[in-house]
Amino acid sequence: MSERKIIDGASMPRLAPHMRLRFDEARQCWTVQAPERSFLLDETARSIVQRCDGVTPVGAIVDSFCALYTDASREVIGTDVIAMIQGFVDKSIMTS
Repeated sequence: MSERKIIDGASMPRLAPHMRLRFDEARQCWTVQAPERSFLLDETARSIVQRCDGVTPVGAIVDSFCALYTDASREVIGTDVIAMIQGFVDKSIMTS
């Protein structure tokens, strides 16, 4: 069993090679699709996944959300973004 990868501000996550971000016309929502499974995304999750390109650090992704949501603290935004990415990394949906 491999050691759990912990996501932090310097991590540069991306979708795992077998995962694809797609708009599902039938459901009218964004999904991450993989062989044998699909993950439905809300608008916030889609925005985070789209920014995870393997070259942009999580800190910069958090900064981009801080610029959009000026009434939320960086700590709250950072905690939420890291939690979502960490969950995807733990499920092998993303790599870092």
